Amino acid sequence: MPKMNPALRGRFNHDLTSIAPSNIRTFDAEVSSIKGIVKLTLGEPDFNVPTALKNAAIQAIEGNDSHYTPSVGTAVLREAIAHFLSDRYDLTYDPATEIAVTVGATEAIFASFEALLNPGDKVIIPTPTFPLYETVVQMLGATPVLVDTSATDFVLTPALLEETLVKEGPVKALLLNYPSNPTGVTYDATQLQDLAAVIEPTDLFVIADEIYSELIYSGHHASIATYLPGQTLVLNGASKSHAMTGYRIGFVAGPAELMKVVSMVHSMLVTSPSNPAMAAAVPAFGSEEGRQATLTMKQAYQERRDFMLQALSQAGFKVASPNGAFYLFAKLPTKFGQDDEAFATALAKEGAVAVIPGSFFGPGGEGYLRLSYATSMDNLKLAASRIQDFVASH
Repeated sequence: MPKMNPALRGRFNHDLTSIAPSNIRTFDAEVSSIKGIVKLTLGEPDFNVPTALKNAAIQAIEGNDSHYTPSVGTAVLREAIAHFLSDRYDLTYDPATEIAVTVGATEAIFASFEALLNPGDKVIIPTPTFPLYETVVQMLGATPVLVDTSATDFVLTPALLEETLVKEGPVKALLLNYPSNPTGVTYDATQLQDLAAVIEPTDLFVIADEIYSELIYSGHHASIATYLPGQTLVLNGASKSHAMTGYRIGFVAGPAELMKVVSMVHSMLVTSPSNPAMAAAVPAFGSEEGRQATLTMKQAYQERRDFMLQALSQAGFKVASPNGAFYLFAKLPTKFGQDDEAFATALAKEGAVAVIPGSFFGPGGEGYLRLSYATSMDNLKLAASRIQDFVASH
């Protein structure tokens, strides 16, 4: 096996030197080898891809749909996405110029930030949140401004946003992820309108990662693009709503002038998404079968959420109000203090349940655990029993 020439050391991209591997993936890998462990770690739906979607992919393969498509995705998929956004959220986008299909929401995040950021630009990121946003901003030589929302029920309030803008001076963009990974907390229409009132007079870009928008348990998801259409990029995809994580289909929607730049970056990153995956996503976003499949999954997630809420409460945890996604963000019982990583490590080794330390999600996550309930009820019942026993025995 070749060894790198020692003279090349230190000649890598300097913006990567401060970036460590994902704590979430690293911790998950470390505890996965424990015999009999129940994993509530990753945001991976446990459902199979709905049959109509699989059949669409098979038909594309058998029909020899194997050639280059437009970089922004097939016209029929962009039309389905436009229908999805209009039908669910009253958002109107031109599929020809205002929508780009990406290789998952992860590529959508990178392409959007790459299109907007110059070295030294500042991006406001409310925390706790998925660590990828901070990492991408750092990779691009920009500066993440992490705003702890734990004192405001894990919601960025207008007052907190105004305070941050005054304190930080010129800021290029605001990242909003809701329903939230890791808290499951989301924003209602009034909260978004109040934030929009602060943002509208500014030249802030808003990147709204709404990948969990279809998994709202009470009420309906509202997009901040409703109130700030000229300043917002909406990110979404099929991974969470249709259990299509391996198909890697995401999208970005926004004003045509802005999407021209995002689409250019996207085309240089990946050329275009996979044809069979795009074919499967057409009925996901554009058919009644796709909609009903999501509703079936959502009902199961809600039952699991309610079960785990009660089980954790009985064990002495306090849980953030999770009205979306499939995570619970649980405050450690008082007797365990704030060391969430030590608790999660001990729970894995002694209690055979794997969860993610809340501190991995940035300021405000200390003393919490993130538990994913995207697994079977049998697994959740076993995990709940083990967690309750572990807490009682310490």
